[in-house]
Amino acid sequence: MFKAPASVAFSVFGYDIKYYGVMLFFAMLIGISTTVFVSKKYYKNIDLDTLLDFFPWLIVISIISARIYYVLLSLDFYLKYPKEIPAVWHGGLAIHGAIFGGLIFGIIYFKIIKKYPVLPYADVVSYGLSLGQSIGRWGNFFNSEAFGTPCNLPWKLYIAPINRPFEYMSSEYFHPTFLYESIWDIFVFFILFFVVRKLAKNTPGFIFFSYLALYSLGRIFIENIRIDSVLNIVGIPVALLVSLIVFLLSIFALIYLTKMAIRK
Repeated sequence: MFKAPASVAFSVFGYDIKYYGVMLFFAMLIGISTTVFVSKKYYKNIDLDTLLDFFPWLIVISIISARIYYVLLSLDFYLKYPKEIPAVWHGGLAIHGAIFGGLIFGIIYFKIIKKYPVLPYADVVSYGLSLGQSIGRWGNFFNSEAFGTPCNLPWKLYIAPINRPFEYMSSEYFHPTFLYESIWDIFVFFILFFVVRKLAKNTPGFIFFSYLALYSLGRIFIENIRIDSVLNIVGIPVALLVSLIVFLLSIFALIYLTKMAIRK
């Protein structure tokens, strides 16, 4: 059984440091370290200095875009409580927003500013992104969010009444969907590193679109048992719809890249 401790990890000069922020810090650290390691060892065409200069901007842009995306999906709440908009320590960073914002900025940074091809850099960042997401999902654990339907499995997650949806107030234990996604993200990294990397050595973009397809596939299944979706369209969570669209587009991109590689 899982049960989250208090959300505050420690205090510095009277300011509370939340576990959510601590996990995001480690997620970024692991993600950047993994990307740098993979780049040095397997991608000699990557300009490491340019990549290192890109990371601070990427972190800022990704956090901002992840928050904007989440706020837009919960607009009624944030229009009512605008002071909560910058309160990222309360949770509310949408990974889809981070991916889209990071991708747009990456295109601008590498293609327009640096005049470098985008896809090789998108490939190496994908390794770190998958591992970073795996670590970052544990921030949801400490915030008692991103959980699923009630269950009584050995790995069940206890959710305090204050964090339960009204219709599930009588239930105590739920699917730890944050854990499912964390484990899936690790599998995604292993698949990318040990399988896809060896099959697509000379096909820029194949790692990146494989990451998008694999992550989206897992998210489609996991989203079906989550009960804390911030917005539904005709009863379907937006995250599920976005994941499905990204999955299909990624499959089309992989097919295209494969055909282009065969023609060479």
